Amino acid sequence: MSQQKEIISTLNNLIETLKDGQEGFKQSAEGVDDPQLKSTFDMLSLQRSKFAGELQSEVVKLGDPDPEDSSSVSGSMHRAWINVKSAVTNRDRHAILAEAERGEDSAVAAYKDAMEHDLPAPIKEIVTRQSAEVKAAHDEVRTLRDAAAQK
Repeated sequence: MSQQKEIISTLNNLIETLKDGQEGFKQSAEGVDDPQLKSTFDMLSLQRSKFAGELQSEVVKLGDPDPEDSSSVSGSMHRAWINVKSAVTNRDRHAILAEAERGEDSAVAAYKDAMEHDLPAPIKEIVTRQSAEVKAAHDEVRTLRDAAAQK
């Protein structure tokens, strides 16, 4: 595979992961009654949408007019699990946060994998910045999950 195609593939994998997160956070926001937590999930969903858009632009610049624009099959399963979990547990805040953290574990791993590829400097800067923000979101979700466990 040419280096350009490998870069496009790496970015498309991240876009798919971001779309998973965008939808997962949207579903999570719909599954909680707490307005503050709903706001956090909505903000993180919007962040993932923005990040995906940034990477889609880079894919187009690299010559692929049709960047990834949907979530993965496993992401669809993840969202379905959140729906089932929130329905079964009567909108259990801790359970939803635990599942959101599991999704964030996947996002952190996807960025770690992408960072191991040989990316051009401008793209590497975008991926590095996004990776730091995804890690911060992961840590925030974990802190919220731990706090919910105390209640």
